[in-house]
Amino acid sequence: MWITLGILSSLFLGLYDLSKKHSLQDNAVLPVLFLSTLSGLIVVLPFLFVSRAAPSLLDDTILYIAPLSIKSHLIISAKSFIVAGSWVFGYYALKHLPISIVAPIRATSPFWVLIGAVLIFGESPNLIQLSGVIIIIVSFYCFSVLGRLEGIHFEKNRWIIFTLIAMGLGICSGLYDKYLISRAGYSPIAVQLWFTFYMVLIFGLLNIFLWYPSRKQTTPFRWSISIVLIGVFLILADFAYFTSLSIEGSLLTILAALRRASVLFVFTIGAIIFKEVNKGKKAYALIGVVAGVMLILFGSNG
Repeated sequence: MWITLGILSSLFLGLYDLSKKHSLQDNAVLPVLFLSTLSGLIVVLPFLFVSRAAPSLLDDTILYIAPLSIKSHLIISAKSFIVAGSWVFGYYALKHLPISIVAPIRATSPFWVLIGAVLIFGESPNLIQLSGVIIIIVSFYCFSVLGRLEGIHFEKNRWIIFTLIAMGLGICSGLYDKYLISRAGYSPIAVQLWFTFYMVLIFGLLNIFLWYPSRKQTTPFRWSISIVLIGVFLILADFAYFTSLSIEGSLLTILAALRRASVLFVFTIGAIIFKEVNKGKKAYALIGVVAGVMLILFGSNG
């Protein structure tokens, strides 16, 4: 069951990445961050209202949001700051780089999540699953090498550095998710609601103090329905992901690899929509991604 949810999360994550790229074309980054996060919050807020006004309707379901202590709010808000930092760096990078380069670089995160999950949580993926993760990582490295054909030199490009910083913070967030859901025992919907709520506050303040005063000297904001879709698809992706983490026996290393397999969808659709180059050569690396995902699925069923 948790593998199925991981695949579902990957699909929604791919739609989320495509919506981001579309929204950021010739657009101001900080307003997009704020409005997309606000859209996601609006999706989950009704569950909070129902949980308070008529708890019997949602009690004993995965959609019930129990009251949290101040300490719990502080613990969850820490995730908001980590994710906010990752998004700021990641969105600026995605605005200036091809999505067929950014997505594969970020997708190397399963390797680092694997290291963290083994060292911190003592996870033990079997040999078949581990082989799948390694094959995926090698395939993503091939994507990175192909970036040079587009004139993107990783060691000199600041947007590549932004991507790496965003990935590092994202890895920290993934490890923290494992703690929040599996160790601390918070419900997936509660984590999703409150971390999104604090993200709205963070991005709201960034817009007020950073973007709004200098808005006339920077890229102007342009409204697009894809901004709303960013929030909606992320909520769906994270809900499937958090729920899978809450299932006993789920492995963070495998879920991280499955989520990053969304690069398949992002590459196929994104390369067509955004008319990106070297599609044929990049397609060869996708074969490795597919092989790695199949090994992960086979190992989980074995």
